[in-house]
Amino acid sequence: MKKVLFAGSFDPITSGHLDLINRAACLCECLVVGVVGNQSKTPYFTPQERMQMIREATSHLKNVEVDSFSGLLADYVNANGIQAVLRGLRATTDFEYEIQMAQMNDRLYREGIETIFLMTAPEHSFISSSMIKEVFLLGGQVDGLVPENVLRYMKAKREEKGGRER
Repeated sequence: MKKVLFAGSFDPITSGHLDLINRAACLCECLVVGVVGNQSKTPYFTPQERMQMIREATSHLKNVEVDSFSGLLADYVNANGIQAVLRGLRATTDFEYEIQMAQMNDRLYREGIETIFLMTAPEHSFISSSMIKEVFLLGGQVDGLVPENVLRYMKAKREEKGGRER
C-alpha cells in the first residue's frame, strides 16, 4: 500500500497510539496521522499542539506525515489519495463501534478504499486519551502511558492553566 491514514483526535497521543503507528508504518510507503477536529469534544490541546507532539513522537519514522482536518473522514480520504484507513482496536466494544463506522464510510469512500483493523498490544489495551487526561488532571501518574515528550507537554499545559503537581 502506498498511502494509509490513521485518524483520531490524539488528545493526547498515547503509547497505544504510538505502538499502532510504529507497526502500521511498516505496512505502507506513507502513513498519514490525521488529527481530527471533533466538534462534540472539548480538546485539551490545540490541533497544532497535537500535531507537534505527534511529529516529535514519530520523528524516528521517515514515512510518517502528520496532518489535520475536520469534517467527514471520507472527504479527507477521497481528496488525498488515501488507499486504506487504519483503525485501532482495544477490545470487543471498540470493534462494535468501529465496524459501524467502517461500513458507513465504505459507502462514502471512492472505490477501492479499505479499512484495516489493527489490534493494540495487550499492555496498551486499557489506555485511552480521555482516561489519561482525567488521571493526569487529578494528580495521578501517567508515566509510560504517553510518550515522554507528550508528558512534558501535559505538565507545561497544566502549569499554564494554573494546575499543580501532586
